[in-house]
Amino acid sequence: MQINEVRGLLDSLTEEMPSFLSDATIRRFLRARSWSTEQATKSLKETVKWRRQYRPDAISWDDIPETENEARRTHVADYLDKNGRSVLVANVPMKSKVSAKEQIKHLVYLLEYLATNSADEQDDFVVWLTDFRGWSISSTSLSIARESMHIIQNYYPGVIAVAIPFDPPRMFESFWKIAKNFVQPDMKEKVKFVYANKPESLKIMADIFDLDTLESSFGGRSTGTAFHINKYAERMRRADKMRGASKDSNGHNHN
Repeated sequence: MQINEVRGLLDSLTEEMPSFLSDATIRRFLRARSWSTEQATKSLKETVKWRRQYRPDAISWDDIPETENEARRTHVADYLDKNGRSVLVANVPMKSKVSAKEQIKHLVYLLEYLATNSADEQDDFVVWLTDFRGWSISSTSLSIARESMHIIQNYYPGVIAVAIPFDPPRMFESFWKIAKNFVQPDMKEKVKFVYANKPESLKIMADIFDLDTLESSFGGRSTGTAFHINKYAERMRRADKMRGASKDSNGHNHN
């Protein structure tokens, strides 16, 4: 079995990070690397090295500065798509109040949450829905976009099932031409542009989402999906606690 083969190649690393190097994680890396044990092992070794330094598993909700603003910019929706996949909603034109380093930390926190909460999924399990209405060239830092894609593609492969840029303006096309250079071919295939004024592209939304649960701003019929920061914070803290990333009153991890 390929999972055991990868385990053998990883050797003592599986003892160092047993909860990360689960069968589900190894399967996800194998799937994302076309079932090549060599490529999956190489990717996992690089990821272990990164995790050792970055400690994504230790980041908690309370480590994220300006949580209300940043969560409105990027958050995990409280509904799933038609296939039961998690939905990561991003509002790119909304201005961040934190540094590039903190923006990346928030993204890693969300990816860790998604990967942990979908550990046993057999396929890619996240729909990344990005609102581009009102986007301008100053809305997105190319270096943050590049680093974000590097982290998603290298350290969280097999997580994103489909990425939907929603209603990007025409000028986004020139930005995308540059950004495409650091997007891997398999990720490029997952990108589906949707335009609010094109019925045929709105059909993509109807195929992926239950329109009764999707926000009206994305072409859905739901009006009750306003973002509630307190409910969201509660949900994230609960998840932190379950994976041992929550902090006590002194700021120490409960690990």
